[in-house]
Formats: sequence, C-alpha cells, structure tokens
Amino acid sequence: MKTIWHNLKEGLISLYDGLGLAWWVEIVTQNPNCTYYFGPFISSVDANLASKGYLEDLETEGAQGIVVNVKRCKPYALTIAEDLGEMIDRKVKPVFSGQI
Repeated sequence: MKTIWHNLKEGLISLYDGLGLAWWVEIVTQNPNCTYYFGPFISSVDANLASKGYLEDLETEGAQGIVVNVKRCKPYALTIAEDLGEMIDRKVKPVFSGQI
C-alpha cells in the first residue's frame, strides 16, 4: 500500500509542478549571497517539514543571514549564487514571466 501511495504522490507532485501549483522551500542566505530552492512538494506542510533539514545543513555549512520561505512557485534555477556571479540551472522554468 505504501508503494501505491508513494507512486500516486510522486505523480501528483509532478502534475502540480508542471502546472506551477507545487510548493517549494526558498532559502535566501546573506553570506554567501545565495538563493536555494528545494522541492517540489505537494503541500505546504510537507515543504515546511522538509525545510528544517535544509536549514540545518546550511547552518552546519556556516551560512549566515538565513531566511526561509515556503511558497508556490516554479523556480527557473535551483541555486542562484550571486556572490559567485553564477546561476546553476537545472532546466526548471518559471510559471509566469514575472518570476524571472
């Protein structure tokens, strides 16, 4: 039964993400000056639960000035490293052009 639910949930996440309805964890750090996106998730509850682990990892790595947001979006890149002048693009596209 767990496998059926897991497959259904993965399918729903994929559908929601394709429609721009999935939830993502956005973490912005001041030092280094980066924006990270983790997801997609089917619900804000799932995203909030997962965000704790991402936050702990960044704190362990020494990131400072951390702000965590859980929101519906479709990020165009999973990591934007402004300090390094680079963007790591994994072919994730925005839902609306205003998100670029």
